[in-house]
Amino acid sequence: MFVDTSLLAFLITCVLIELTPGPNMAYLAILSLGDGRRAGYAATGGVALGLLIVGLVAAFGLAAAVSRSALFYEVLRAAGIGYLLYLAWQGWRDADNASIEGSNNGAPLHTYFVRGLVTNLLNPKAAMFYVAILPPFIDASRPVLPQTLTRSLLYVLVATAIHGLIVSLAGFAREILANSGLVRLLRRGLSAALALVAVWFAVTTAR
Repeated sequence: MFVDTSLLAFLITCVLIELTPGPNMAYLAILSLGDGRRAGYAATGGVALGLLIVGLVAAFGLAAAVSRSALFYEVLRAAGIGYLLYLAWQGWRDADNASIEGSNNGAPLHTYFVRGLVTNLLNPKAAMFYVAILPPFIDASRPVLPQTLTRSLLYVLVATAIHGLIVSLAGFAREILANSGLVRLLRRGLSAALALVAVWFAVTTAR
């Protein structure tokens, strides 16, 4: 039976990258602990769409152009950092409203979907994955576009599976912490952690 070793290596790389703590992992964990699994799954859908859009952009060569434009990269980076800080502030502000009985703090699910989407569209690291990590796994002797699209979709599927697992685990932990006082304290602590993730993001994406 023929095994595409390049594709297998790519899948392993995707898993390892997604298991590395980053903005998506931190945000989804914080959201699910504070607002529940439904909110987390909605945001996961938005994250998946964002990754897919960036992948399609990369497939047609636009991401490479973005990576070469220092100005556009910095604007995108600044917007991403600012958005993460906004989400951290919002989580801290809404901590008093967090409760196990309430679902999503009254916010419609599409709100979380949009936040997940925007988080990834403003994440230059998502574009860098397709520009820096994906190309070595492309066979230049075969049509490039189909390979790029296929691998981009596989990456989105792997990322979504891992994000869904994170949401499920965080939601389970939320149900255990049935004391609203603990939920409030945990949410504020995690909101502060998300602010630190934004700072980490700023440092690691600086050119």
